[in-house]
Amino acid sequence: MYTYTPKGKLVEDELEKAIISIFCKQGYKHVKGKTIHRRLEDVLLEDDLRAFLSRRYPDLLDVEAEKVVSRLKNISATPLYAGNRESFRLMNEGFSLAREGQGKTATHIGYIDFDNIENNIFKVVNQFEVQGDKLRRPDLLLFVNGIPVAIFEFKSAIEEDKTIHDAWEQICIRYCRDIPKLIKHCCLSVISDGANTKMGSVFTPYEYYYSWSKANDEEKVSDGISALFTMIKGAFAKDRLLAILRDFVYYPDDSKKNEAIIARYPQFFAANKMLANIKAQMKPSGTGKGGTYFGATGELVTIFV
Repeated sequence: MYTYTPKGKLVEDELEKAIISIFCKQGYKHVKGKTIHRRLEDVLLEDDLRAFLSRRYPDLLDVEAEKVVSRLKNISATPLYAGNRESFRLMNEGFSLAREGQGKTATHIGYIDFDNIENNIFKVVNQFEVQGDKLRRPDLLLFVNGIPVAIFEFKSAIEEDKTIHDAWEQICIRYCRDIPKLIKHCCLSVISDGANTKMGSVFTPYEYYYSWSKANDEEKVSDGISALFTMIKGAFAKDRLLAILRDFVYYPDDSKKNEAIIARYPQFFAANKMLANIKAQMKPSGTGKGGTYFGATGELVTIFV
């Protein structure tokens, strides 16, 4: 049971507990950050990453596994945008590891197994303190194979001097400034006061954060507290999280701004429907026709063919 105020809104601690319980129901393991043995400067759960690597690449030598961990760990957080983009691309695409020993061919290393979801280690962690220019403690972090891929910040909707915009400022201003070594790995960012829940990247301007209001294409749009639960189920179920990280996060090569673009839920569902239709219509058994998706959001128009 969760404690609601007379206005029916969750206070901040109860909001955090409610969200953690939903993640646990979806197969995430909940860990309190203060129970993890680590230096406060270290942001990777290196034991998890090594466990994943040993399971997926059982012939890796210890020295090779250390190189894989160090490759990700030692990405520079200055400038933050370049570090975040490099971390994302490394997680998304992996790299070719030169093997120890004469005659061994290089092995392609992936930090996430996108094809076999249950081969990965999913954790939801709260009370995770990070020492940077200041000591900071994000409300919630999602780790995949020891990598903090998503950050959550909550504000209580019942406090008159606190808004969801304060949650945005906490992540996109204070955390980016004070603990960039953590933020360089975070591809997704979620802000919530219980009644309003929105997602973007750590570089997304506040006005472009967006609600994920449907868990499936057939559902009705949710709002309020229901929208919070819908986002967690719709965007952060383990298969959905990996799908978004693999195919629906985009860092423009030619942009003059620091921007990382996260697909919105209509684009996610429409793109997957269109891809399924293209596959179904492939020749010789199909007509060869694909499809076009036209999505208009304000002045933004996206077309897939």
